[in-house]
Amino acid sequence: MARYIYTTAAAEGKRVQALGGAKNHLIVMPDADMPKTVEAIIGSAFGAAGERCLAGSVLVPVGDAAGPLLDLLVKRTRALAVGHGSQAGVEMGPLVTSEHCQRVEGYVEKGVAEGATPLVDGREAGRERKAGGGFFLGPTIFDHVTPDMTIAREEIFGPVLSVMRVNTLDEAIALVNRSPFGNATAIFTSSGKAAREYSSRCEVGMVGVNVGVAAPMAFFPFAGWKNSFFGDLHAHGKDAVAFYTEQKVIMSRWF
Repeated sequence: MARYIYTTAAAEGKRVQALGGAKNHLIVMPDADMPKTVEAIIGSAFGAAGERCLAGSVLVPVGDAAGPLLDLLVKRTRALAVGHGSQAGVEMGPLVTSEHCQRVEGYVEKGVAEGATPLVDGREAGRERKAGGGFFLGPTIFDHVTPDMTIAREEIFGPVLSVMRVNTLDEAIALVNRSPFGNATAIFTSSGKAAREYSSRCEVGMVGVNVGVAAPMAFFPFAGWKNSFFGDLHAHGKDAVAFYTEQKVIMSRWF
């Protein structure tokens, strides 16, 4: 849709900022602070029920990070309180509409059908909460997801996290760069070298280091790459001001 809007409007001579889809990857190195990393992942993947363009939707543990990371993450996810936001202690609310809830459930079903391993199946918590009214789906985690699976390729816009294991940072970078999207990403590590290398080599517009949601302050550009953005000047910051500015140059000579 963003590509269509961009090409159609640009063909009429209009300036365009068309923000597209996203498939945001969260890279976890073996030297990451696992408890803090898990909390950041929970907020990124399941905050706002995963319904935001900066939500982390693909978790990429590198090497030995997978074991301790997933042990903590699954335990924390199972304990996540799902319910009405007006209730005390609730950490994740419903999805926005019944239709969207059904759509996201369809992605969970596709994940199972295509061979991914469900570590946490949000449909179970969803059924419990729906009985009281509301469009509920609990947080879902799939392990052993492969690049060809639907849940690895398409933006779900819901509380579904796909785990894709790799052996090295180079493999993680290659995985991220193969994605047609380049909206946001994050790396969790205690190594400045790994953070610097990932930040410079990944083909993504917004990069977080030990930050689950790489949302820049408004005075910086909101800068997706590839199919995540169509146009020249990005939203926010100086780019946004320039986008809405018609510049004028006056050259004078007086005698």
